[in-house]
Amino acid sequence: MFVGKTLTNLRILRGYNRKQLAQVLGVTEQAVWQYENGYAAPKLGTINDLKRLFSVKSRFFYQEDLLSKQSKNYVNHNHIAYRADERNSVQKTQMEKVHLEYSIAFLNLLSNHFQLPENNMRKLRDEVLYLMRTSSNELEEIKLYAHYARDFLGISSINNKNILYHLEKNGVFVFEKAVGEKVDAYSVWSEDDMPYIMLGNSKGVAARRNFDLAHELGHLLMHYKEEFALQDKSNHNIFEQQADIFAGEFLLPEREIRKDLEALNRISNPDSYLDLKKKWEVSIQALGYRARDLGIMSEQQFRYFYAQINKMGYRKLEPLDKEIPLQRPGKIKSILQFLFENKVIKLENILSSLELEEEFLSVLTGIDKDFFKKYKEHTSRTYSIADFKQENINFGN
Repeated sequence: MFVGKTLTNLRILRGYNRKQLAQVLGVTEQAVWQYENGYAAPKLGTINDLKRLFSVKSRFFYQEDLLSKQSKNYVNHNHIAYRADERNSVQKTQMEKVHLEYSIAFLNLLSNHFQLPENNMRKLRDEVLYLMRTSSNELEEIKLYAHYARDFLGISSINNKNILYHLEKNGVFVFEKAVGEKVDAYSVWSEDDMPYIMLGNSKGVAARRNFDLAHELGHLLMHYKEEFALQDKSNHNIFEQQADIFAGEFLLPEREIRKDLEALNRISNPDSYLDLKKKWEVSIQALGYRARDLGIMSEQQFRYFYAQINKMGYRKLEPLDKEIPLQRPGKIKSILQFLFENKVIKLENILSSLELEEEFLSVLTGIDKDFFKKYKEHTSRTYSIADFKQENINFGN
């Protein structure tokens, strides 16, 4: 029997409303509504179109999917730290929530086969929240949180190399949307108290990625269980400003960056910052803002600086943007690699039990398709008697 909820989840996951999906399938919007609510079942031709569109197998639609099997939601939609543009789009926020819940559900399936160390991010968050309750000077306190977080995470005081690695090592699960999808980064603590960051592709620019990571870390530490979706524009802007202040101090600690900036000969010339961009792996624009905020660049100099940024086309692409290597999430990929290579589980077991194609997992996790192809066995292989003695792991239960 066709399970309509599976179609609803897939449709939202891929960002379609019913009208858009109906146009792709060549059916009416009313027909899609009937499929999803159990009043009609799609014909075989439509099922084939759906499986190709969503990278699943036909049988996917005749069983409960990962989300339908769960007794509770993984994520409270109100707690997701969206940027302003995403927050105002119901379709966008629904899509991102379902994407995050699918990702967490998949990770929870894998967690049956490995044990993670204690999550250090909870300790760091609780310390920051304690400091927030006792603070009197908000701006100075946010700087303190940033310094404390940088030291806690073990990040070098003289550069920003491997920030993503240190976040993952200390307990953050970082997913990446597939290249080509337009989405800003966002973050949330799940209902089982695990921290997640969802990255966009940052246009392939490492400096943008580092700022996204630092900004979302600020939300995770300072805005635990804040109801972002229910805030008015003014309050939401305050949260964003706080995360920006945190990110600026986290990425460019005042004691170190002040010396670097004061050594520049032409403070209002964007090209003067190239060596500092290479060292700190942040954008020229972020360095300029930092120089102004620290009083090293005057407002008049900053206006000239930004006029030059626009004139040189640096708003879209800065020098070194394509030269500095982009950090990619590695934690989830490493978990999968360990499980596959040690034969704890097989990719084929996952795909067959969940009725998925490897393309689905690639889009869901942001991991390159070639990684999954490497571990996909050919169905025409010759089996030995030893194969039938191995433990049968069923991911469908």
